Amino acid sequence: MGTSKMLRVFVVLGSLFMILFIIIYWDDVGASYLYLHTHVSPGPKTPAPPPQPKPKPSQAPSFLSDIDAFVNQFLEPGSDEPTDPAPADTGNQSEKTEERYVPRQEWKVHLTPIAPELRERQEQRRRMLQEICTNDSLTFPGKNRSFDDIPNQELNHLIVDDRHGIIYCYVPKVACSNWKRIMIVLSESLLHDGVPQRDPQAVPGDLVHNSTMHFTFNRFWKRYGKFAKHLMKVKLKKYTKFLFVRDPFVRLISAYRNKFEMSNEQFYQRFGQVILRRFANQPTPPAHADQAFSQGIHPSFSHFVHYLLDPQTEKDMPFNEHWRQVYRLCHPCQIQYDFVGHLETADEDAEHLLRLLKVDNVVEFPVTPRNVTNNSWETDWFRTVPLEARRKLYKLYEPDFRLFGYDWPESILNE
Repeated sequence: MGTSKMLRVFVVLGSLFMILFIIIYWDDVGASYLYLHTHVSPGPKTPAPPPQPKPKPSQAPSFLSDIDAFVNQFLEPGSDEPTDPAPADTGNQSEKTEERYVPRQEWKVHLTPIAPELRERQEQRRRMLQEICTNDSLTFPGKNRSFDDIPNQELNHLIVDDRHGIIYCYVPKVACSNWKRIMIVLSESLLHDGVPQRDPQAVPGDLVHNSTMHFTFNRFWKRYGKFAKHLMKVKLKKYTKFLFVRDPFVRLISAYRNKFEMSNEQFYQRFGQVILRRFANQPTPPAHADQAFSQGIHPSFSHFVHYLLDPQTEKDMPFNEHWRQVYRLCHPCQIQYDFVGHLETADEDAEHLLRLLKVDNVVEFPVTPRNVTNNSWETDWFRTVPLEARRKLYKLYEPDFRLFGYDWPESILNE
C-alpha cells in the first residue's frame, strides 16, 4: 500500500514538472521566434514595404533572413533611446509611406529643385572616386582590401546617426567641429533643460570632440558583439554617407598653424619636442610649451614636413588624425560615399547636403567667423621647404589629391 502511494506521488510530481518545463520552453521559443521574425522598419531611406503573404508552413525559414531581421531591429530610428510618438494620422493613409515624422518639426517646402550644377558636381566627385579606386593608375596602402579587412580601430571616424539614417566620416581641419555639432543636434544626444539641444552653435566646445557624444563604428563591437560587422554593412548600404575634404597641402598648413604656431601643451609634449630634437638641433628642448614659446622656440613648417617624411615617424606611431591622409581615415575605396563635400565650396555643399538629408528644417550649417588657411598662401609656406622634400610630400599625399579631384600643385612642385 505504501508503495502504491509513493508511486502516485511520483506520477503527480512528474506530471507537474513536465507541465512546468513545457510552459518555460514554449515561452522561450515563442519569444525568440517573435524577436527574430517581427518586421522592423529598416530606416529613413527605405520606404515601408507592402504587406507580404505569410510563408507556407512547408517552407523552412532562412538563417540569413533571421539574421537580417535581427539586425534590422537596430536600424529602427532611436532604438537606443525613447523617441517622441508620431501624431495621430488624420489624413490619407497613403501619405504615411511617403513622409517620415520628425519630432516637433515641419517639413520644409522648397519651391525650386536642387540646381543641376550642384547635382553634376556631386556626380563628378563620386565618379572620380570610383575611377581611382577601380583602375590601376594609382596604388596606395589598403586600396584593394575589403571592408572586412579594415581593423576596428580604423573605423573610429565614422559617426552614426540612427535617428536620421546618416553616417559622417569626419576629417580634422575640414570644418569637422561644425559638422560634429550638427550630428550632436540631429542625434539628440545633448539635452538642455531636459530637452534636446537644437542650436549647433550652442553646443559647448569641450563636448564637440568628446567621444561619448558620438556613436562611431569602432564602438559597435562592444554593443553588438558578433553582429557588429554585419550591422555596419547593413547601415552602410541603407544610410546616407558623407564626408568633407580640402586641398591636402592646405590642410597640412592649417594643422601646423593650429598645433605648432600656438602654444599647445598636448601637441608640444607628444610631437613638438620630438620634431625639435630630430630636425631643429634642439637636443634638450624646453619642458613645456609656454617656456618654449617664451624663448621663441617651436618647430618650423619645414621641420614639420621633414617629420612627416621621416620613415621613423610612423614606426613610432601612426600619423595623428590632424595630418593623417583622408583615404586612411575614411576608406573611400571600401565605402561608397553618397556625398563628397569640399571646404572650398563649403557653403553651397552644406546647403545641398542638408537638403538631401531632409534635415534643413532641423539645423543650419553654423555661420562662424572663419580663420581659413588660404590656398594662395601655399607658395609662401613651402618657400622654406626644399624642392625634393615637396615632391616627396606630394607622393605621400597623392592619393588624397587624386581621389578627391585636386590639381597637381604646379607652383609648388615646379621650380
